[in-house]
Amino acid sequence: MGIIVWLIIGGLAGWIAGNIMRGGGFGLLGNIGVGVVGAVVGGFLFSLLGLSSGGFIGSLVTAVVGAVVLLWVIAKVKKA
Repeated sequence: MGIIVWLIIGGLAGWIAGNIMRGGGFGLLGNIGVGVVGAVVGGFLFSLLGLSSGGFIGSLVTAVVGAVVLLWVIAKVKKA
């Protein structure tokens, strides 16, 4: 059951981050990929700041923040 929740959070986080950063999603698999990687990035960043989140909403917020940071970094690298 845990992997299904990861995929749902990843898909939602990727879709939300895509809408924040460029006005659209990346398709189902793209959204899940961006969201899952974003969750890892967000978890790392939150741990550096001493923040923690729990539950579905906390995990979703962490994943969205991480996905937005990930997309921002990718956009900066593409411009360079």
